[in-house]
Amino acid sequence: MASERTFTLLELNHMVRETIEQQMDGKYWVEAELSDLHDRNHCYMELVENDPFGPTPLAKARAVCWANRWTALRNKFERQTQQQLRPGIKVRMMVTPTFHEAYGFAYQVSDIDPDYTLGDIVRKRMEIIRQLKESGIFDLQRELVLPRFAQRIAVISSAQAAGYGDFCHQIDDNSYGLSFSHELFAAIMQGEQVEQSVIAALDRINARIDEFDVVVIIRGGGATTDMSGFDTLALAENVANFPLPIITGIGHDRDECILDMVSYMRVKTPTAAAAFLIDHLSEVYTALVSARERISRIAERHLAYEKMRLKQLADRIPTLFALTRERQTKRIDALAHRLDSAATQRLERERHRLQLVAQRAQAQDPIHILRRGYSITLHNGHALRSGDELADGDIIETRLEQGTLKSEIRK
Repeated sequence: MASERTFTLLELNHMVRETIEQQMDGKYWVEAELSDLHDRNHCYMELVENDPFGPTPLAKARAVCWANRWTALRNKFERQTQQQLRPGIKVRMMVTPTFHEAYGFAYQVSDIDPDYTLGDIVRKRMEIIRQLKESGIFDLQRELVLPRFAQRIAVISSAQAAGYGDFCHQIDDNSYGLSFSHELFAAIMQGEQVEQSVIAALDRINARIDEFDVVVIIRGGGATTDMSGFDTLALAENVANFPLPIITGIGHDRDECILDMVSYMRVKTPTAAAAFLIDHLSEVYTALVSARERISRIAERHLAYEKMRLKQLADRIPTLFALTRERQTKRIDALAHRLDSAATQRLERERHRLQLVAQRAQAQDPIHILRRGYSITLHNGHALRSGDELADGDIIETRLEQGTLKSEIRK
């Protein structure tokens, strides 16, 4: 062992470098996941291949892209994928194995395949969409009804975002003069904290749910490629299940993010979100004005018709009165004639009845009995029917046809 040669670290590293340069002098496409990335003019990355069955990575390596190449590759990637290179995404890169005596092994990046990452992003997005649909919540927001008077707005945005300022200016200074109230629930709108921050804002709104009609999630002024935070399952579930309609105006034109897909409505920009709410309320206002005008016109028509009808009735009153008076006069005359005739007939009947009564009374007059030779004995003015009615000394009166006799009883 003592006779064996001993190398310095530099010598050994130099041998490793020469071996790599001789044996692996080409360029290779490699698939990996970014576990770390530092963009400092040059870009320093750490690549990893994870074990699908365990927490320990199967492989790790450093990678570097020099500034003269990095800017072009980064712009190309972001333009095609609408995403930023960041930890957690999968990439396909063209690399050259390099070894430096002082800095060790690293892959030098010369190209990046955006289509590979885009495909992985699409696969992840489709998997999230599949889970949302299977759980039955993908379309829940679109089943909600935006209130007719959606004037109380909860806004989720970064307080410093230019888009938030644009939204406030648009909603407050609308040309219709419509009144809105809005309250900001500040959240981080780019980077890895988007999911937790927006969910926390939704929770704060939900605690005061009765104070708002609609929620607007807007973003503006940030990097248009930094949209990964809006493509997460947890955020999509929170938005889909939220009890108020949610309008998204995140400010990107290319593909919808999952947050857009599950929201009540997606618009392109914060100002478009404000314009939508203004147009919605103006349509309600226009409908109310139109209804008021229709009601007014109908009322005016009814009033005009009733006035005309009353005038016609008023014009007919003299004629109707004359006809009624003539009709009633004839009726009164007929009743008077009938009454006169009835009275005459009644008087005639009563006169005849009185004659009969008089005849009967005359027939019963005691004078007729006296003329036939009879007499009537009276005691105290009453006709005497029995001698037992008299007492000794009573005075009786006997009425004859001619004259009257008085006698005293002796018993």
